[in-house]
Amino acid sequence: MNSVTTVYAALLKVRLNVLAWQYFALRPTFTLLIDDTNAKTLAAASSAEVKDKAAKSDLSTKVGSMIAEKGIAKGVKAVVFDRGGYRYHGRVKALAEAARAAGLEF
Repeated sequence: MNSVTTVYAALLKVRLNVLAWQYFALRPTFTLLIDDTNAKTLAAASSAEVKDKAAKSDLSTKVGSMIAEKGIAKGVKAVVFDRGGYRYHGRVKALAEAARAAGLEF
């Protein structure tokens, strides 16, 4: 499978995007489910929606669960994870693992 085929296959799935901020530590964690073929945002979730006072990684875990619930309600089961250039570490990892545990496949 060459890289063009891989990229095309990835475009057929919905993308789970972690939004990139210049100062990631000072901003809430945002995530989107994006359908690139139709140029539509299917669902969004943010740590600003969570009313709990918790550590940032715990908030990211809740955001991952929220986006997975919203995606499954829209009929999305398989996604491609777009970490937005961030390392798969800390809050990004917590968000991804929570989304997987809640039922999204990637």
